[in-house]
Amino acid sequence: MNFLDEIGLAPLWRSPLDTKLLCAQRFVRLFAYGCSTLVLASYLSALGIPDDRIGLFMTLTLVGDVLISFFLTLFADAVGRKAVLLLGSAMMCVSGLVFALSGNYWALLAAAVFGVISPSGNEIGPFRAVEESTIAHITSKENMSDILTWYLLFGSAGTSLGMMVSGWTMTLLQETKGWEFVPACRVIFLIYAAVGAVKFLLTAGLSKSVEAAKKQKKKQVSQPDPASNGRVSETEPLLGSSQEQLPETETEPQQEQPVGPRRSIPFLPGVEPQFVGLVTSVILLFALDSFASGLASLTWITYFFRRKFNLPEGRLGSFFSGTSIIQALSMLVASSIAKRFGNVKTMVFTHLPSTFCLAMIPIPSSLPIAMVFVILRACTQNMDVAPRSTFLATALPPDQRTAIMGTINVAKTSAASLAPLLTGLLAARGMFWVAFVMAGALKAAYDIGMLVTFGDTDRRLREEAAAEAAQRDEEA
Repeated sequence: MNFLDEIGLAPLWRSPLDTKLLCAQRFVRLFAYGCSTLVLASYLSALGIPDDRIGLFMTLTLVGDVLISFFLTLFADAVGRKAVLLLGSAMMCVSGLVFALSGNYWALLAAAVFGVISPSGNEIGPFRAVEESTIAHITSKENMSDILTWYLLFGSAGTSLGMMVSGWTMTLLQETKGWEFVPACRVIFLIYAAVGAVKFLLTAGLSKSVEAAKKQKKKQVSQPDPASNGRVSETEPLLGSSQEQLPETETEPQQEQPVGPRRSIPFLPGVEPQFVGLVTSVILLFALDSFASGLASLTWITYFFRRKFNLPEGRLGSFFSGTSIIQALSMLVASSIAKRFGNVKTMVFTHLPSTFCLAMIPIPSSLPIAMVFVILRACTQNMDVAPRSTFLATALPPDQRTAIMGTINVAKTSAASLAPLLTGLLAARGMFWVAFVMAGALKAAYDIGMLVTFGDTDRRLREEAAAEAAQRDEEA
């Protein structure tokens, strides 16, 4: 049982059904992204679209996604988290059908924007911000790191399986059935639409507990619970609070707190003064990392290997499916490391080696050596993801968490949207390798920036937790 607790599986097993449904949603969504990622750039190229216009397609898709994600996540708590996730699932179905039935550049672009076709192979759209905020809402603080690790691990597993299924489906249809490349790709997008329908059904199974706490206030009695001693749960931020924290899932009535003058961020008004510097720093650093990721996204990497080494889709899918499995397994190790060394240090020192390997991928002229760098990168590439999500979930105020995390994701997507166009222009001019080197250098700068800016955050959180524990002991 200690082993299951160590890897976080026991807390996941004890979690409510809503948590398991959210993990299942992420698995099927990333399965769909994995399917489309393997063939997206090659499909557009087979339709006669040049590399620079493929880069423009990816950029415009991400720009459109920024606008949609911003409004959906900003108002998700007011409109309803479940409603937002249901809408996104329905849009996935429609976009898959459009890609399967049309070859028009602008129709495909519209479907990619509104239907959340991932041009990078990574998580885009409002889903992750809403889901992570919901998990933080229904999960106790001590289990949050483990639950988020498994939530993200399910995504990596979905991507891996999706790429495997996509690659061998393409190989089966082309080599066994004699299909042309474009019709075979359209089958993949029909699978994408079907997965959207499955995600819709999983979302429909969520309970009312996933909604923001303020939506539950009307259902609560007006008198405080005597056991609560008048403490407030949702109105107190998780970082910098000296009071005992209660799980967000408790249904104590909220008391109005006096509100003084607030310094605000122009695009996210109402953020409390002590969080302005935190949110601004996080946005700038995460945007830098996302821009670098966009320069050498998974879609571009698979396209690079197919073009340079002429790998068939079956082998390509199997290889990158294997690297996704390695990424998923490494996330379990990251959770254990983070418990001992803190989230920020785990983020930085596991991410730095992967940046070097990313920059080295295009250098070898030999396929096996290039594959070695991809595998080495996969060993540490995603070890920072769960600690980063935990860092955000514990650092942000609960009553604004969804909006702030949504804004951070919008900033990340905005930065990433500029990168594919640059990579497309470089690829069209025979300088594909420059994008990989630039991506590695910028990611290293992000890691150093995180360490300098937030290096002492873990220590302060431990001191605050120790102080809270001592206060509880005194009260007892």
